[in-house]
Formats: sequence, C-alpha cells, structure tokens
Amino acid sequence: MTSQVALAVTLSVLILLTICGNILVCLAVYVTRRLRNVTNCFIVSLAVTDFLLGALVLPFSTLYQVTGDWPLGPHFCNIYVSLDVMLCTASILNLFAISLDRYFAVTSPLRYPMLVLPWRVAAVLAAIWLVSVGVSFVPIHLGWNTRDLSVQNIREGDPARDCRFELNPTYAVVDAFATFYLPLVAMCWSYYRVFRIARAQAKRIISTRRGLKTGVTMLALREHKATVTLAVVLGAFVVCWFPYFTFFTIMGIRKEENPPRTAQSVVLWLGYANSALNPMLYATLNRDFRSAYGKLLCGGRSCKIGTKTIVTTMEEGLMSRHAHSSNRVGLLPRTCVLLQEIDNGQTVDNGTSASTVTLVANGNK
Repeated sequence: MTSQVALAVTLSVLILLTICGNILVCLAVYVTRRLRNVTNCFIVSLAVTDFLLGALVLPFSTLYQVTGDWPLGPHFCNIYVSLDVMLCTASILNLFAISLDRYFAVTSPLRYPMLVLPWRVAAVLAAIWLVSVGVSFVPIHLGWNTRDLSVQNIREGDPARDCRFELNPTYAVVDAFATFYLPLVAMCWSYYRVFRIARAQAKRIISTRRGLKTGVTMLALREHKATVTLAVVLGAFVVCWFPYFTFFTIMGIRKEENPPRTAQSVVLWLGYANSALNPMLYATLNRDFRSAYGKLLCGGRSCKIGTKTIVTTMEEGLMSRHAHSSNRVGLLPRTCVLLQEIDNGQTVDNGTSASTVTLVANGNK
C-alpha cells in the first residue's frame, strides 16, 4: 500500500510538471511580442502536444499503473491507447522538426527567412499530425497492429478489465522506424552539423585574434557551452525514448503476448518524462523564453536575478558596443550563423553589466 501511494505521488508530480511546464511555454509566447514568430511555432506545437499528453493520457496511465486494473471498458481503452501513440509520435516529430529548423538557421542563415515561411511551417505541422494519426487511430481501430488483424481488447476472450496494446512484427518495425529511428538518425546528423559549424567558426575567430587572451578564453567557453547544450538536448531525447522503442520493436518481432510488465512500465514512463523535460530543454535555453518565464513567474515584473543589458552587434568576435574599433573583426566569407549569448564581463558607460550576442552571417563578406 505504501509503495502504491509513493508511486502515485511520484507519477502525479511528473504529470503536474508536464502540464504546468508546457502551459508556461504557451503563455510565454502569448504574452511576449518578440516570441511571436514563425520559428517558435514548432516550440508551441511541441508544448501543446506535451500538454495534451499530460492532460489526456498520463492520468489514465497513472490509474492503470498504480491499480493494475482498467475499469473504463475496452472501447475507451482503445481510444486511450490511440491517444497515447498519437501524442507521443507528435511530440517526437515536433522535436525532429525543431532540429531541422535549427539546422537550416545555422547552415543557410541568409536563405532561412525565405525557407521557413508560414505556409511551409503550417504544412510541416499538418504533416506531423497526419503521420501521428496515421500510426495510431487508423491501425489500432482497424486491427492492423494485432497478430490476427482484429481490433484489440474487444474480441471474445479478451480480459475484461485489462488494457493491452498488441503488436505484430510489421506494425512494430514500421512504426518504430518511421517515428523514431529515422528521425533519430536525422537529428543526430543535423545537430552534429550544427556543432561542427559552431566549432569551425570558433576556431576561425580564434585564429584571427590570437593576441587577445580574454577573447580566446571566452570563445573556448562558448564552444564548450554549445557542445554541452547539444549533448543535453540530444542525450535527453535518446535516453528517454530509445529504451521504449527498442523494447517495443523487440516485443513486436518476438510476438510477445504478455511482455514483462515492470520493464514495460519503466521504459514507457521514461518516454513520458521527455514531455516534462522539453519545456526546460527547448525553451529555457533561449534567453527570450527565460526572460518571459521570469516575468510570468514574478507577477508581470522582471525577476531581478542577474539582469543584464544586452548589447547586440552584427560583427564577429567578442566586443561590446563601446569596444575599441581596432578590436573589430569583419565578417568572414562563407561562414555560418550562430546566435549565442555570452557574458564578456565588460561594462558600459553607466556601469551596467553587458553581454554580447554575436551574429555571424553565411555568405560573402
């Protein structure tokens, strides 16, 4: 009994974090004018998807996990399973879309505004939901996912108070590769390209500023931060979803009728946890989102915690608006764009701490 209470409390906290965190993302975009842009549509779509997962799926998953009993009938069980598959798939595909958006922003910054147009973003989002419905409601309610191709849970002889998600080898392999393994490979490739471009750019800048020890040190720190950020983003995705889809695929290929319940629960909730992490990983890494979070959480006022005045420069290198002109480095040809906030430790005339946002453009000098 004590273990059930502890489990219920733990899972309830996870649900609360998922719902509140993703509501915060949506509110941040709604109340902050500068966040209302086309590129943040993917962040909002991800937040809405994860919110719906937390509100419509996870409470029933918690009930079933804690009690081991499904009292809501077989038809609602199939709707619940379909919602689960649809929203988890949509969450993963939104993460994939975000990785592609960032790849194009870094590799083609000058063409990016022409590539990422509102109608194209709308088409991508529509495709995400069509694919998500296509691998969830359609096959589950037509019986394509079961070994005998009949609809699960409503056949004669199916347990009355059980809610099972049955798998056949074809459905398990197609679903896993279409909605996880192929997006995973693409995400690894795109983030690896982003990292290589950022690293090459940092080395190029360092080579032009060898006499400035402070500048080299800050660039090294920035490169390290970019590496850690990409590792965390990709690592969280892999840690949360790879065990589930590997387990899911193996059980389907082996035609397991009763997979180990404990292992299934662990990998399933590990995947769910990704929806609670997404608001932190994909929103709080952005300075504008952090500022919006601070205002929302502090009653409309900016939280006075490490507030800095941001100085924006369109030149490469570590400099503030008041840096000496001899320290400026022109844009290098055929380089990339990398928008990064760094603290250069300098002060402007009124003594306010300043940071630099460096924009390096892709194209000719």
